[in-house]
Amino acid sequence: MSGRSERVAPEELHEVYAQILARAPEHDLVPDLDRIGAVTQLLGDPQHSFRTVHVSGTNGKSSTARMVERLLREHGLRTGRFTSPHLREARERIAVDGVALEADRFVEIYQEVLPYLELVDAGSAQRGGPRLTFFEVLVAMAYAAFADAPVEVAAVEVGMGGGWDATNVVDGAVAVLTPISLDHQHFLGSDLVSIATEKAGIIKPGAVAVLGRQPADVAEVLLRRATEVGATVAREGLEFGVLRRDVAVGGQLLTLQGLYGVYEDVFLPLHGSHQARNAACALAAVEALLGGDAPLKPEIVEVAFADTDSPGRLELVRRSPAVLADAAHNAAGAAALAEALEEAFTLDPLIGVVGLLAEKDAVGILAALESVLDSVVITRSTSPRAVAVEELAAVAVDIFGEDRVEVADRLDGAIDVAVARAEADGGLTGGVIVTGSVTLVADARMLLGRG
Repeated sequence: MSGRSERVAPEELHEVYAQILARAPEHDLVPDLDRIGAVTQLLGDPQHSFRTVHVSGTNGKSSTARMVERLLREHGLRTGRFTSPHLREARERIAVDGVALEADRFVEIYQEVLPYLELVDAGSAQRGGPRLTFFEVLVAMAYAAFADAPVEVAAVEVGMGGGWDATNVVDGAVAVLTPISLDHQHFLGSDLVSIATEKAGIIKPGAVAVLGRQPADVAEVLLRRATEVGATVAREGLEFGVLRRDVAVGGQLLTLQGLYGVYEDVFLPLHGSHQARNAACALAAVEALLGGDAPLKPEIVEVAFADTDSPGRLELVRRSPAVLADAAHNAAGAAALAEALEEAFTLDPLIGVVGLLAEKDAVGILAALESVLDSVVITRSTSPRAVAVEELAAVAVDIFGEDRVEVADRLDGAIDVAVARAEADGGLTGGVIVTGSVTLVADARMLLGRG
């Protein structure tokens, strides 16, 4: 790779973004590894120059990947982190040593891989195939950036699925499978077994498979894949897990059973039992990657987890009244959010601001939230895939009743309505939760100065 460039002008970064965004979006993909495999081969297979913890599942992938990276970095290793989607800028997805690529480095990496992207695009076009997608380009850039840094280890979150996901050109030494539930059925299959079969594709020969707690039929699929490829299995609730969990100010205090030891009094500044389970998976993954049969140093574990963050996951984005944002976008995620809200917060009343994308399970998500929300304001994000407000409101009325549903066409107006309701009915005790999609949460963070 070439030397570092000078600082780029904002318009140059915007032009690069525009070129990447002009490609097929990540929800419109051709499920195979042909194009990304061709690009990485032309680049010299940069993804093989570092060890990888590969994270798939349905919910909790980003948080788990962030915890894995933070634990590894606290061990003094140089780290890469690839997560998706982003909340503000695409360069957030690619981080070295916990820091997103600077604008100039993002532009430089794009310019370095562009000739190879164009070669593969041309070859695909000759065969009647598509160009590399938005997501495939970012994966190629991430692996090139990690190799050039160079990083020693990377925590890589899949974009969608597993076997044919563009990230899967890596050979992860550790594969983490967080809980699998229904989502992206139009690509992954209509039932849990089909979805699990696709996600199991990240378990590679000789790897360690760290399995979060799964439904029985899903666990069977994952265990079968591990047996077929000769992977070692570590299962939540058996080889590792959460032994104790206490709600604490700003998060929770955990006792974790790792693969090689017990870690007590671990503070995690994230809310909900699902985040505690994510922490257990991350801990087991790092133990497995670093090898040996001795536990990690307790002080390293404590410092790393205490410094973990996960933007847009039950994040406090405003005070007085409290406004929280959570990117739950499927029924299982909404159920986990509802449980965490009841456990960690005493907001009365709690008003929801909800907007969903078109392909999502509106009934399942709203039903999961109904018991914890006093009322809901239906709105939409800036995404062209957002469900029309009137359509979503009709579903909400069926679940909440007409007197508990309000409508606002714009998110800023919806937040204003929800805040006014929270303050009028609860004074200082009321609060607001913005949820339903990553794009809605991203928009809310921007509006409230957290973007």
